[in-house]
Amino acid sequence: MLSRTADNLFWLSRYVERAENMARLMEMGYRMALMPSVVDGNRSEWESVLSSSGCAASYDPDAPLRQEEVANFLIFNRDNPSSILNCFEAARASARAMRTAITAEMWEALNNALMELRRPSMHNLAKNELPEFIDWVKKQGSLFRGTTDSTLLRNDGYDFIRLGTFIERADNTARLLDVKYYVLLPETSMVGDGVDNYQWTTVLRAASSLRAFHWVYRDDYSPHRIAHFLILNPFSPRSLAHCSEQITHHLERLARHYGQRHRVHGQAVEMYSLLTQSEMDDIFSNGLHEFLTDFQARNRSLSNAIGEAYYFGGTVRCV
Repeated sequence: MLSRTADNLFWLSRYVERAENMARLMEMGYRMALMPSVVDGNRSEWESVLSSSGCAASYDPDAPLRQEEVANFLIFNRDNPSSILNCFEAARASARAMRTAITAEMWEALNNALMELRRPSMHNLAKNELPEFIDWVKKQGSLFRGTTDSTLLRNDGYDFIRLGTFIERADNTARLLDVKYYVLLPETSMVGDGVDNYQWTTVLRAASSLRAFHWVYRDDYSPHRIAHFLILNPFSPRSLAHCSEQITHHLERLARHYGQRHRVHGQAVEMYSLLTQSEMDDIFSNGLHEFLTDFQARNRSLSNAIGEAYYFGGTVRCV
């Protein structure tokens, strides 16, 4: 496969996943903002979402940190390279550059999503009915993944698409957890109370994992259980462990396909081993934020190494 085709496939899936992930961050901020703050001086939920999105540097420092302004910045702002609109446009541009490497159904899913997003009615929906807009974005991501899984050949192109998906998804899960545990870190008096528990279950809702969590842990919505489900549980489709396992799997498929291994294969195994050998008690004792920060750095390094191994740029934008 040509390196530019691999590059476009990798980033195509990353941009679609990133658009959906940006919507999930906003869903988390929206739900948390519904709860009244009980401690003076806490950072606002929308400031937390903006910080965790990795795009705070592009946000106008004079603009208010309210839902309408932050949501508009994360959805439609042209100066924000990771806005939902820019992500869908970049995804379609990558798809157009290698139309022969994707199926007609994949192209239609991307093109129709962008055309609908550009309609004025979508601006009104995002402004007046943010939860409905968030659901729409998540459905577009599901539609694209569904058409990919049901129509694309399981060749090396499929592996590059899946690598992009799981690299981006792992980064987002770490960001969702970091919003709760670090940026919105409550005072000691709030830990374990109704607001704290609501915020933790909001993390599960934003990751579309509430029902799956209940199947595994029933009604034990403790921070340790929720963090374990989203970090170490290999059966949770958005957990760091599952994403890392899938990254390792698809890199191994590429190694067999091309008959050669690279430094990135060792990095992927090392990151996966870190997760399989970790315990939640140790992670909390040493600092969940510190663990997540280290994981994100490893994930970025892995992305760059994929680009080096297969001769395309792996630099992540606005993270």
